[in-house]
Amino acid sequence: MSPAVTENARGRIVTDAPQYRPVRVSLSYDPADDPASVCFSFPSGREWTFPRELLETGLKAPVKRGDIEVWPCGRVQAVVEFHTRDGVAVVQFEAKTLLRFLRHTYAVAATAPPPEPPADAPVPETATTPTATTT
Repeated sequence: MSPAVTENARGRIVTDAPQYRPVRVSLSYDPADDPASVCFSFPSGREWTFPRELLETGLKAPVKRGDIEVWPCGRVQAVVEFHTRDGVAVVQFEAKTLLRFLRHTYAVAATAPPPEPPADAPVPETATTPTATTT
C-alpha cells in the first residue's frame, strides 16, 4: 500500500446569490498513482485531478491550465474555478487549508518509494567495464 494524503476541506461555492453555499471537498494525493497530481472530490461524485504545481502556483498568483483556474483572493482566501461545458463552479477555500494539504503531499512524496517501472518496460542493459589483464 502506498502512502497517501486525504484531507477534508470546507469550501464555499460562490454564486450570484447574496449568500455562499458551503461544500465539503475531499482533497487527495497518491504518489503511487500520480506523483505530480492532486484530486478534489465533491459530494456530487465529481472529481477533478490536476497538477499539484498548479494549486501551489495559484495560491501566490492567478494561474489557469485547461479547465482549472486558481488564484489568491485577499490575504487568507484562495479560489479554485472548475470549468465544464455545462458551466463553471467557483469554490473559495481558506488558503491555509490548501497550504497545509500541499505541505502534507510534499512530506509524503519525500518518503514514498520510487515508482515501479511497468511490467512490459524494457530492462536497461548494464554497462560492463573492461577488465585489465596483467601478464
